[in-house]
Amino acid sequence: MDVTEIDHANLHIPTDGVETAVTFYRDRLGLDVENRDRYESGDKPFFSVRLAPGAVVHLQPDEEFRAPTDANFDHLALRVDADFADLKAELDDAGVDIDRELEPLGATGVAPAVYVTDPFGYTLELKAARV
Repeated sequence: MDVTEIDHANLHIPTDGVETAVTFYRDRLGLDVENRDRYESGDKPFFSVRLAPGAVVHLQPDEEFRAPTDANFDHLALRVDADFADLKAELDDAGVDIDRELEPLGATGVAPAVYVTDPFGYTLELKAARV
């Protein structure tokens, strides 16, 4: 097997959480929301948040949604092409609270990162590209 990269992750959200998701991921984090029209027409059970040219997160509304806990989800780590200070300032300007800061080891080595929580309880690690 020759895996080259992650294509997508699928996260469940509450059925009434679509607007909340769009506000957080598009308006606060500045990511593109895709296929919402296909979700709303019933063609797809999810809509997507574009993370990078070849990577998305599918957000799937679910009537039986249960917020993640430490026992069943830790975090989704995303590399961000930004200086660490600029990343923190951008989040502050968008009104996104930073839960903690670390320098975790990841696929590309150790780099500074901030952790934020989305409106549904999912933790996102935003790992800066540069110090």
